[in-house]
Formats: sequence, structure tokens, C-alpha cells
Amino acid sequence: MPRPRQPGRHRRPEPLAAPEGAPALVLAVPGTSSAATRSLAEEVVSIARSELPGLDARIGYLDGDDAEFPTLQSVLTRAAEERTARYEQARAAGADVPQPDGPVAVAVPLLAGPDNALLRRVRQAVMESRIAADLTDVLGPHPLLAEALHVRLSEAGLARADRARLFTVATAADGIILASVGGEEAVQAAGITGMLLAARLAVPVMAAALDEEGAIAATAEQLRGSGSQQLALAPYLIGPEIDAGLLDAAAKEAGCSAAEALGPYPAIGKLALAKYTAALGIAPPQPQGTPVR
Repeated sequence: MPRPRQPGRHRRPEPLAAPEGAPALVLAVPGTSSAATRSLAEEVVSIARSELPGLDARIGYLDGDDAEFPTLQSVLTRAAEERTARYEQARAAGADVPQPDGPVAVAVPLLAGPDNALLRRVRQAVMESRIAADLTDVLGPHPLLAEALHVRLSEAGLARADRARLFTVATAADGIILASVGGEEAVQAAGITGMLLAARLAVPVMAAALDEEGAIAATAEQLRGSGSQQLALAPYLIGPEIDAGLLDAAAKEAGCSAAEALGPYPAIGKLALAKYTAALGIAPPQPQGTPVR
């Protein structure tokens, strides 16, 4: 006979779904839409939808053509128009539905760390849309971003995938430069995640600004002066917020190899969803990391 369902803490929690009529999650993507950026953003929102069934997730770019690649402002405006249309259709059909209130959307910047110049543009787009929309903070710092950095370094052969296993990588770095953009505030925020990464790898990690002349080279010199001989550059970036050529130039400046940007790592979608649900006061399971293999 099957066992009866047990109450209490051992009972499996019911799967969470987006509340009916919940605001849209609008991913605010820096730059314009390219094939690579569009693929990355679509994968991030796909991860968010898989974590919260029924989620209305959309993508808006800070730059672009409204007709082909919708801007953040146009996506927010469209979300408001669609909510009004649904309300009017329900009323016309005789349904007794309340007038919708609260935010139409929650805009989540696709940024690992603070970049005041880009965040100002996101806020401006939200204000110019003239709709009720909430704007969340950036995704980091967060332990899951340290995990993502570890994975990208291991994929490039610059870090051991698992410290518990007794093997080494011949090219493993003994010093990591964590590269960010957005000035001193961004460097400080990256440094918090850098401490978590250092604990994972048991090597020194120092954050430096890609957009500050000479900062990467100075950090490389500092790491070598403290005994690190084989350095690696780890971009504390998701991807669309910077030209890939700047990363290549920074790696040459530091005289080391570089890992890929964070990209559509699963944690990015989970963190974007966590920002959205926190803004609405709903609580799905907290995003959990996965073992690095």
C-alpha cells in the first residue's frame, strides 16, 4: 500500500508558479541586439521561465530599432498596453474584474556589477516609458557568480574544476585578475565576489577596472610581486556590456590568458528571477549552485 502523505517539513513543497496577472519581467540588455546578444538574452529568460512557470519574461535593449529589436522603453510601453487591453476585453465580456494596479513590469538590468553610466540609461528608459515599472539592482555580488567564474576558468583550462579531486591542470593560474567595468564602485563589488572565488580556488584574486587605463597591468604587476607567476583574466561581465576586443587587449596588457565572459550561465537566469520575485515580494526557492565538474 502506498504511504499516506506526510505533513510537516518532509512534505515536498508545491511547485511555485507566477501569480495570475503578475507584472512582466523585462530583461534590460545593454547595447543593441546582435545574434550573439539575442541568443544570450533569450537563454537567460528561458532559464527564468523554467524556474517560474507562467512567467511573462521579455527582452528590451538599451539601443536599437523599435521595429526590429525592441528597445527597453518600447517593451515596457507594450506591456502596459497589453495589460489595459486584457482588462478591457474582460470587462466587455461581462467579467467583474478589478482595475489593474501595481507595477506593469519589473526591469532587471543584465549586469553582474554596478555600472552607473548604463544604469542611468536604464532608469531614463523606464521614466520615459511613463508606465509604472519597478527597477531592480544588478545581479551581483553573489556566490553563484563566483561559481560561474570558476566554471569559465576551468573551461579555459585556467583552474582546476574540483579541488576535492587529486589532479592538477598544467595551465592552472596561481593568480586571478577579476576584470570589471563601471569604475571604482564596480571594482569594489567585483572584489566581494573575488573573495568568494579566491576561497574556491585557494589562489589570490584581485579586481581591476577594464575601463581605467593601466589598471589591469598594475594589478598584474601587483600579483606577480606577491609571488603569482601564472595569471589569468576572469571577466566579471555577462557579455553585452563590453566590446570583446577590450578583453583581448586587457589579456595582452596583463600578459596572460583569459576566460570567457559569464554569458548565459544558468545562475544568471536564476539571479534575474530572484531579483524579480524579491521586487514583488513572492518567494520561490533560493537559487542554488551546482558542483563544478
